Amino acid sequence: MDTISEKTAQIDAILSRGVLVEVLPNKDAFRARLLEGTPLKIYLGADPTSGALHLSHAKNYMLLEEFRTLGHQVFVLIGDFTARIGDPTDKTTARQQLSKEEVTANVTGWLSQIAPLMDFNDPHNPPQIVYNNDWLSKLTMEDVLQLSAHFTVQHILERDMFEKRMQEGKPIYLHEFMYPLMQGYDSVMLDVDAELCGTDQIFNALVGRTLLRKMKGKEKFVAAVNLMEDPETGALMSKSRGTGIFLDATPFDMYGGIMAQPDSMIRVFLINNTRIPLPEIEHILETLSPRDAKMRTALEITTIFHGKEAAEAAQDKFVTVFQKREVAEDIEEKYVSSDRLSVFDLVRTCLDDTVSNSEIRRLIEQRSVKVDGVVAGTPADLVTILPEGSVCTVGKRKWFKVHVKH
Repeated sequence: MDTISEKTAQIDAILSRGVLVEVLPNKDAFRARLLEGTPLKIYLGADPTSGALHLSHAKNYMLLEEFRTLGHQVFVLIGDFTARIGDPTDKTTARQQLSKEEVTANVTGWLSQIAPLMDFNDPHNPPQIVYNNDWLSKLTMEDVLQLSAHFTVQHILERDMFEKRMQEGKPIYLHEFMYPLMQGYDSVMLDVDAELCGTDQIFNALVGRTLLRKMKGKEKFVAAVNLMEDPETGALMSKSRGTGIFLDATPFDMYGGIMAQPDSMIRVFLINNTRIPLPEIEHILETLSPRDAKMRTALEITTIFHGKEAAEAAQDKFVTVFQKREVAEDIEEKYVSSDRLSVFDLVRTCLDDTVSNSEIRRLIEQRSVKVDGVVAGTPADLVTILPEGSVCTVGKRKWFKVHVKH
């Protein structure tokens, strides 16, 4: 196969896989620019509103890396300034504004989480990491007024969540109006040809497209990616709400987290978080049982982040603990001072200090705690720790071997 044909096949595979769901002004024009072979500047931005990214973010960086390997210049933008404003997207109330210290703490670890997805050590064309605080913090009041002059109040009010809030009589704060302008200005400062964004960010990306055209006479493609929702329930992963399979998970927790997802998510994970060819994905879904297909998916994704050896060890442990209903040899061990104690005190001993007392009570009341296979009833229930050690399970993936101190 000649080089042109190979590149055409790569581009078509990217555009048709299902990760990209919309390109503005149109996908054909974007495909034509990609086929020209001239390197484009493409960026992906995210606000560090929490300390961990999840698999829905991962697929965005995997896509950005694919464009980089085609020879394009890509930017990983950390929205350390815009995170302190708070994006109102899909919010019926204003986001809580974060302090500079909170944002800095959240950024810690992000790059290590996406390191398995992008080659930051490429000597010729590495991804460039940029922070929008570097330019947004330097804007003067005059600069902000000039940016604002490019848009009308009516234009900004077209955002769905603003319309909904007005209909419900809920407040819209002025700083929320400024968010699209600030994010849009990123495109101007990076002088990009294309922006990758979630479908919930299209409005903000189009503001950047308008600013880039008015300030530099340059057009920008807006390439919107899916949000990896459960096709049956519409449930989304959310870093600000703390839901999803997070990239800082241990191999066992990542593998087990994927296995705990509903069967309806298998195809979603295979398409977005692996690069298994689409025909092979269809073969997996048609020939394997849902359990085996999910195991193949969990192994594939865990391997990407933790390597083959760790992923296979996680799979072996999962099979031992859950499918064979045995306790793994390396299960975490805890020690208590008495062989008779309350369920609450037992779970408090097992879990770390990041889990609140109210959360522990909620777990017990939701029947998520078992002691030696028996569901605990209330936090005050007394349980007996067996002489050889009892097994306490919290939720679907946390197992502890409990011993009495002597």
